[in-house]
Amino acid sequence: MALVRILVDGYSLLHDWVELAAGKPRHSAAARDALIQTLTHYQDAVGIPITIFFDGTGAPAHTPKAHSSRQVEVLYSRDGRTADDMIERAAYRFQDYGEVLAVTNDLAERNLVIHMGGLAESCDCFRHTVEATLAGLADDVQRHNRRERSRYHAARGTSARLASPGKP
Repeated sequence: MALVRILVDGYSLLHDWVELAAGKPRHSAAARDALIQTLTHYQDAVGIPITIFFDGTGAPAHTPKAHSSRQVEVLYSRDGRTADDMIERAAYRFQDYGEVLAVTNDLAERNLVIHMGGLAESCDCFRHTVEATLAGLADDVQRHNRRERSRYHAARGTSARLASPGKP
């Protein structure tokens, strides 16, 4: 089966990824925004939709209710619910459509998703995957830009020689 969605325990990943929004509290809007932006870039690279779940019960009053797009969905749990509850429910609902990948440091949660037929990774493993993918993408962009710059300068040199035929 194909991987249909990546389900991320947002605060679990933020606590593991201290370099992301360094110096900012892990439950801050700045840290959440940095995670969402990074995972949006990752989603752009791999093409697999991602849902990021945050525990909403301890979130500050100005925490947004939800942000959704078709590719990157951000959800906050309601009072009495946790991100783990929401990941379990999503994994169950996606069973008929293909495999999900649950990203959390909660071993019991990972085992439950695997038992339902999904895949699971620790936050550390997933973080390394994201970093490697984004680094590879940056390398590809740099190679492409160098190639295009060379083509541009070669074409410009040719057109300059054609414009002034009397000069060697």
